[in-house]
Amino acid sequence: MNGASREALTAARERLDALTDSTSVDAAQLADELAAVTALLDREAGLRRVLTDPAQPGEAKAQLVQRLIGGQVSGSTADLLSGLARSRWSQSRDLVDALEELADIADLTAAEKTGTLDDVEDELFRFGRIVSSSTELRAALTHRAAGASAKVELLHRLLGGRAKPATERLVTRLTTAPRGRSLEAGLESLSKLAADRRNRMVAVVTSAVPLSDGQRERLGAALTKLYGRRMHLNLDVDPEVIGGIRVQVGDEVINGSLADRLDEAARRMAS
Repeated sequence: MNGASREALTAARERLDALTDSTSVDAAQLADELAAVTALLDREAGLRRVLTDPAQPGEAKAQLVQRLIGGQVSGSTADLLSGLARSRWSQSRDLVDALEELADIADLTAAEKTGTLDDVEDELFRFGRIVSSSTELRAALTHRAAGASAKVELLHRLLGGRAKPATERLVTRLTTAPRGRSLEAGLESLSKLAADRRNRMVAVVTSAVPLSDGQRERLGAALTKLYGRRMHLNLDVDPEVIGGIRVQVGDEVINGSLADRLDEAARRMAS
């Protein structure tokens, strides 16, 4: 998002945080309702354009939201939606993207309130690794011919009782309503949102053998000092990493493995 849309999303996230700070607000319900409105506006292009038309007064658009949706959602959701309608958007699709992100943040907030946000982060990461290593599972979850109900049933068999409720809700929503995103890209986006809830960055750490608790703590402290932000470690094991570790933070890769060093030495010899 750019310009006005970015500013509108930032303001909406602040309003969402203020709402969910209240113990009386059910963040999981808020997530479900925001997701339902996301689906509605994704289908109804005409309504989406009306709500983002810069020529229309913001208050008039907010009143339209209250008339159309106010009686079908909680007061907290209706207030948040009214604020979104009052805002200015660079493109009409940005409003739908913002709603989708707010729904995901609300689910992550629900996990944070129950003390399970760290678990949800780890589960999203592990599920992404499972999907990337199983072409059959990926096909079953992404094939257009597979109905939403079949995907929901499959995910429930995979995650029900094994993952936190927020994880199952997030993955199910992503799978049944990808809105043009690949499953892998969607899972990566969710992981980043989860890390942002703790004001942390995400480091994907690949090692030949599992790291000990002490090694994880030292690595986390070193990366936190290097980047100036708390770091969440997503740990992966790959026997092909002969020794040491490989760390990826965003687009930056820190190669510390013996395999990487051998490859570098071979390239130097060849040149």
